[in-house]
Amino acid sequence: MGQALGCLQVDQSNVAIREQFGKFDDVLEPGCHCVPWCLGYQLAGELSLRVKQLDIRCETKTKDNVFVTVVASVQYCALAEKASDAFYKLSNTKAQIQAYVFDVIRASVPKLELDSAFEQKNEIAKAVEQELEKAMSAYGFEIVQTLIVDIEPDERVKRAMNEINAAARMRLAANEKAEADKILQIKRAEGDAESKYLSGLGIARQRQAIVDGLRDSVLAFSVNVPGTTSKDVMDMVLVTQYFDTMKEIGASSKATSVFIPHGPGAVKDIASQIREGLLQANVTQQN
Repeated sequence: MGQALGCLQVDQSNVAIREQFGKFDDVLEPGCHCVPWCLGYQLAGELSLRVKQLDIRCETKTKDNVFVTVVASVQYCALAEKASDAFYKLSNTKAQIQAYVFDVIRASVPKLELDSAFEQKNEIAKAVEQELEKAMSAYGFEIVQTLIVDIEPDERVKRAMNEINAAARMRLAANEKAEADKILQIKRAEGDAESKYLSGLGIARQRQAIVDGLRDSVLAFSVNVPGTTSKDVMDMVLVTQYFDTMKEIGASSKATSVFIPHGPGAVKDIASQIREGLLQANVTQQN
């Protein structure tokens, strides 16, 4: 704003306060105005109508006795129609707003526990805004917005909260891992049981096929060779299997030696042992 020869300029978004002989006379809008100093007019000062922001840090404690620092941001501006009140009634606007913010925060936060204070930041901001709007409107100021930017607990409290959170997550991860291991063991056991069941079925079918083959061979030989008994056929089958086994052992490429009795009487002894085993099994089943 410039002033020369009783003329002055008021910049945009500002208003000027004109006095005559020290008494309030008028509020000058943006533009060029005449202030004849010879008639006792003078410029008392200017008032900005722009929105200002005041950041306030207030230390208080919660209901569960945790000390926190509440960071609030208050956006306010002077009203053009009440410019005289805003200019004359308050000498320190920021200190006045800060006092009201302190009063509301220290009355609201101690009613809440720490977790609730974080969850109800908007409610705290609304309470501060309502109180400021009611108080500052009488002084020519409008509260545009009030924000609770942050709630900062003590560093040790934050560390403890992080540790609690980490422990809870580790416990959840351990439960999930244990459940996964349990499912894996169950599936492995089910697979092992199914494998053994199928293996047993295969062995049972193999033995049944051997028995059926032997039975058919004995019946066919008895029919085609008159005068032979089932015992003779079984001895011949055992001798054949004996020599087949000897052939497989001899043809093996592994350097493993197997010592078995061999001779004309060995086959007879093997046949006798098999028959005795079958007879004992039959006796056991009958008993």
